[in-house]
Amino acid sequence: MDTGDTGFMLIAAAMVFFMTPGLAFFYGGLVRRKNVLNTMMSSLFIIGLSSVMWIMFGYSLSFSGDGAIIGNLKQVFLNGMGQGTGDYSDTIPALVFVAFQMMFAIITPALITGSVAGRMNFKALFLFIALWLVVVYYPLAHMVWGHGGFLGEILGSVDFAGGNVVHISSGVSGLVLSIMLGQRRGYKTQSYRTHNVPFVILGAAILYFGWFGFNAGSALGANGLAAHAFITTNTSCAAAMLSWMLIDLFVEGKPTAVGASTGLVLGLVAITPGAGFVPIWSSFIIGALVSPICYFMMSVVKRKFGYDDALDAFGCHGIGGVWGGIATGIFANRSVNDFARWDGLVFGDWHLFGAQLLSIVITIVIAIVGTVICASVVKLFVPLRVTELEERIGLDKSQHGEEAYPTFNGLDS
Repeated sequence: MDTGDTGFMLIAAAMVFFMTPGLAFFYGGLVRRKNVLNTMMSSLFIIGLSSVMWIMFGYSLSFSGDGAIIGNLKQVFLNGMGQGTGDYSDTIPALVFVAFQMMFAIITPALITGSVAGRMNFKALFLFIALWLVVVYYPLAHMVWGHGGFLGEILGSVDFAGGNVVHISSGVSGLVLSIMLGQRRGYKTQSYRTHNVPFVILGAAILYFGWFGFNAGSALGANGLAAHAFITTNTSCAAAMLSWMLIDLFVEGKPTAVGASTGLVLGLVAITPGAGFVPIWSSFIIGALVSPICYFMMSVVKRKFGYDDALDAFGCHGIGGVWGGIATGIFANRSVNDFARWDGLVFGDWHLFGAQLLSIVITIVIAIVGTVICASVVKLFVPLRVTELEERIGLDKSQHGEEAYPTFNGLDS
């Protein structure tokens, strides 16, 4: 056991935890003021729900055993886990690994809520997230990172910090759930303007800070690989932010704060699967290209097909995660991290590229089928969507009996 690695990983876990409140501010700033508390609460309640489920059985299903699809229940309530090292690292306590991975299980379902903001029944959302963790997240975490997992050990795909497990799964699930819910009232006729830009900037800054723990911490130690992931993360983020600002300049005539905040998040999403596998130079390309790719999805494809991905969780995390996974197959190099079995496409080997594509397709299928199953079960007991009157009043008041800005009553519909 190494005290330096242990200290580093505890800090990284705390940084990843901080990302969920950051996401609450980011999403909360983007919605109408009558829905801000509901939107923020939709992220915050998951801290409690997912934490309890993770200790009870989530960790065991994700990381115990060596099955191809899912773990077993031998470590429910962390049974048999003491203060020593575990199966996934010989330099940090097993409980530190449990804590670090728990933070991923918290923020991943929170990302989904951006797609359904402003119209989903809070009770239904609570039940949906609980089921989704079991049906989608725990199996994916095991298949990618667990011993014997199909996508990681058998197929040979790589996902350094959660391109498949976190971003593609949540983004695709958000899209499917938003389609099942239908469009918000007046979606095609009313303006859904960002109500608090400083909230968006604050949330983006917190996410930026926490993402260093998210990606560098995935090295599971204070080492050179963590430093490499730190640099690729920042470089991709910076390139994507500048890229989006350039798009704003050409399209809107001036760069916007919301656009810059969106771009930096996209850069973080795109580098996540490859942060510890790709050369530093490639992170410039990965970040610079993710903004135009996602901008096209958000501004052209979304409008053409008419789905109401309210805060672009699919456009950002789903599409950004897909690009990141593909880019990892293109640029990965075993000189950076020999955990990868093959080099990427630009280095003359197609095997990893093929494995990445197949893993992305499988992840998308699991997310679609799992979301449909979970939502269908929930609506047998609770309506998925609020009533038209509740939506008109606002979800802060109708779902929680609270108002964020009482002095603004009557100023938005």
